[in-house]
Amino acid sequence: MDRIRMSRFILFLTLLTSVLAVTFGDSSADSYWLLRIKSKLVDSAGVLESWSPGAHICSWNGLTCSDDEAYVIGLNLSASRLSGSIPREFWNLVSLETLDLSMNFLTGSIPPEIGQLQNLRTLLLYSNNFSGKIPPEIGLLKKLQVLRIGDNMLAGQIPPNIGNLTELRVLGLAYCQLNGSIPAEIGNLKNLVSLDLQQNGLSGLIPTEIHECEELQNFAASNNNLDGEIPASIGKLNSLQILNLANNSLSGMIPIEISRLSNLQYLNLLGNRLNGEIPSELNHLVQLRKLDLSSNNLSGSIDLFNIQLQTLEVLVLSNNALTGSIPNNFCLENSNLQQLFLAQNMLSGGFPLELLNCFSLQQLDLSNNNFEGELPLSIDKLENLTDLLLNNNSFSGSLPPEIGNMSNLENLYLFDNTITGSIPVEIGKLQSLSTIYLYDNQMSGTIPIELTNCTSLTAIDFFGNYFSGSIPETIGKLKNLVLLQLRQNDLSGPIPPSLGYCKKLQQVALADNKLSGVLPATFRFLSELSTITLYNNSFEGPLPESLTFLRKLKIINFSHNKFSGTIFPLTGSSFLTALDLTNNSFSGSIPSRLSISKNLHRLRLANNHLTGNIPSELGQLKELTFLDLSFNHLTGQVPSRLSTCRKLQHILLNNNQFTGRMPSWLGSLQELGELHLSSNNFHGQVPAELGNCSRLLKLSLHTNNLSGEIPQEIGELTSLNVLNLQRNNLSGSIPPSIQQCKKLYEMRLSENFLTGSIPSEIGKLTELQVILDLSKNLLSGEIPSSLGNLLKLERLNLSFNQLQGEVPSSLGKLTSLDMLNLSNNHLQGELPSTFSGFPLSSFWGNDKLCGPPLSSCMDSAGHEKNSLSSTAVICIIVAIVFTSTVICLVMIYIMLRIWCNWRKVSISNSSEGAGIEQIKREEKCIYGDEKKRKGEYWRVMNSMALIPSQNHESMSSSCIFHVNMDTK
Repeated sequence: MDRIRMSRFILFLTLLTSVLAVTFGDSSADSYWLLRIKSKLVDSAGVLESWSPGAHICSWNGLTCSDDEAYVIGLNLSASRLSGSIPREFWNLVSLETLDLSMNFLTGSIPPEIGQLQNLRTLLLYSNNFSGKIPPEIGLLKKLQVLRIGDNMLAGQIPPNIGNLTELRVLGLAYCQLNGSIPAEIGNLKNLVSLDLQQNGLSGLIPTEIHECEELQNFAASNNNLDGEIPASIGKLNSLQILNLANNSLSGMIPIEISRLSNLQYLNLLGNRLNGEIPSELNHLVQLRKLDLSSNNLSGSIDLFNIQLQTLEVLVLSNNALTGSIPNNFCLENSNLQQLFLAQNMLSGGFPLELLNCFSLQQLDLSNNNFEGELPLSIDKLENLTDLLLNNNSFSGSLPPEIGNMSNLENLYLFDNTITGSIPVEIGKLQSLSTIYLYDNQMSGTIPIELTNCTSLTAIDFFGNYFSGSIPETIGKLKNLVLLQLRQNDLSGPIPPSLGYCKKLQQVALADNKLSGVLPATFRFLSELSTITLYNNSFEGPLPESLTFLRKLKIINFSHNKFSGTIFPLTGSSFLTALDLTNNSFSGSIPSRLSISKNLHRLRLANNHLTGNIPSELGQLKELTFLDLSFNHLTGQVPSRLSTCRKLQHILLNNNQFTGRMPSWLGSLQELGELHLSSNNFHGQVPAELGNCSRLLKLSLHTNNLSGEIPQEIGELTSLNVLNLQRNNLSGSIPPSIQQCKKLYEMRLSENFLTGSIPSEIGKLTELQVILDLSKNLLSGEIPSSLGNLLKLERLNLSFNQLQGEVPSSLGKLTSLDMLNLSNNHLQGELPSTFSGFPLSSFWGNDKLCGPPLSSCMDSAGHEKNSLSSTAVICIIVAIVFTSTVICLVMIYIMLRIWCNWRKVSISNSSEGAGIEQIKREEKCIYGDEKKRKGEYWRVMNSMALIPSQNHESMSSSCIFHVNMDTK
């Protein structure tokens, strides 16, 4: 009860104070409104705890009272971690001269009632989260001298009536989202000292009225969209010390009038579209300390001399089109020049010896020019140099040993030159050296062991040289080493075990060398390692189990080595994004543990001896874009859980022993660009769902057991470059929808059972270049003349089909062909004359084709006629021979009968008894025994020679023909 009474008493006092404040008009009124303000702000840091009715208002935190303590004239709550919007009660604090709410978390808009604070001289609202537009009422604050409301989310245009603030000295509107142009009324601010408009979206011209701000010392409008030329009137700002117009779209030449700004110390025009030469009049800016004209289109030579610009500390002319070299007497011995950046120009000549007089130089960047020749031996005169950037030039010769005397050198960039020779051992004296980049040169020799004395080294990059020998055994002394890049050299031997003691190493690139041996067990100490590439070496043996402790690994590439054993030790990092182990001798199964690498993008395990199934857990790799398991001994079916890997762009499972049907869920992978499932044991049809993969560039399903027709949906693959379905059991016709695949440059459908005619629509695939192979099918009909439109085609194979008709003359336009095979069809007629250069084998098996390189068509016609005449002649000859034979046999028979009769007459005087017997014997001799002759083969031993008889007896016992009865 006491607490309730006390609370009511305090409330009563507050109300009483408010009434008295209204009645008598003293500071009590301000306390009332301030307490209301306190109640509406979120005070997470408790900075308003002192605001209490029990304490005098002038003792409250952040308040400043008038001398007589009658009014609050200042409120400073900067960096107090306040949040909420600006309470409207602020506008009752009409005596305020300073209001500082900067660097808090205030939101909402700047209320237009702010115009009621007529006594304000300083308004600081910068670095909050205010949004909306700048209220025009801000122009009512006629006494305002400082207005800083930048680093908010204010948008819209700068109100023109801001020009009414004629007492304004500081205007800060930077780091907002303001647009529109800079109002010309800005010229009314005669007392303006600082104008900061940078990092907005302002556009249009810089108003010429700016020259009216005669007191202006700082003008910063960088990082906007201002265009047009820099007004010459800007040269009238005699008090200007800082001019920053960087990163706009200003064009034209640098106005000579800028040289009149005798007090100018900082001039920054980088990142515009300025052209022409650098005015030599800029040498008159004797107070200039920093000049940045980089990233423009400036040309001509450099005509700036330190003999006049004696206070110049920084000169940046990079990324222009400047030519020539550094002028003579560019530097004085007492020069103050510390930074000289001339990168990305067209400067030429040898190393500018004039720079050796710039003893004060700390940073020198001559990269990306056309400098050539050798580096001077006296380069160590630049003893204060910390950064030497000479990369991307044509410097030659060797690295001078004197470089070891540059004791302050921290960064040495000599990459992409033609430096030869070895690294001087004096390099080991550079105790401050942090980075040494010598990549893409022609350096040789061994990596000096003295380099490991540079214990401050964080990065070594010797990529693309000819360094040989081994990696220094003492490399473990480089405790601060973060990057070791030795790729593409001729290094040999094992990895030194001491490398494992470079515990800060994050990237190790030793690929493309001749390194060998096993990975040292000390690698387990590289707990910060994120990238390791060892590909194209001769490393061997199993991987150390301790690699499982490298939990920060992101990129692993051990491809093209002789590693063996399992890949399990490389599957312990949840940060892994790329794992490439192709072309090794890894065996065993794919570990399901890989699924813990949720960020894995690339998984390449091709050309190993892996067995077993694809773990279904790989379906948890939602970020996977590249999966290459080709050329292994994997079996089973492709797990359907891979369908959840929606970002897959490349699937290479070819040359394994996968079985089952081609997965239809492949059609749900909208990002798929390459699908290679060839040389497996898939069966069934080509899934029509593949037509949904509209980004597919390569589809290779050859050498499987696929059957059925090619789906019409294949035509929906309008981005397809390569289609390979050869060596399957596909049947049916080639779908005409193939014409929609207008980006095809390779199509192979050979060794199937395709039927029907070749669709004329194939002639619309005018990007076909590598090959069109339809061979070894059952295609029939004529070759469509539309194939003559494939003017880029290099190989055409239509062999071993049942094509007929003539070869279309339009095919003669295919002048890019270097291989043609039309053999083993039923083609006829004359070949196009442009085919004469192809071998005969291109046309074998087409008997009715003619024309070069075959026989001429006229010879073929004559040959046909001669063939008919020969046939007739043969028939006639056969008839004549047959008739002659018959006549001869008849004549012989007649002669034999006559001869026998004559013999009868000649022996008529013989005995009667013997005569009959003799006649029978003669008949038997002539005709033989009828029984024995039947079915027997007669062999005539003697021709028809007559045997003279000595006497009748011998004559009666002899036959004219000697007959041998063959009884075999």
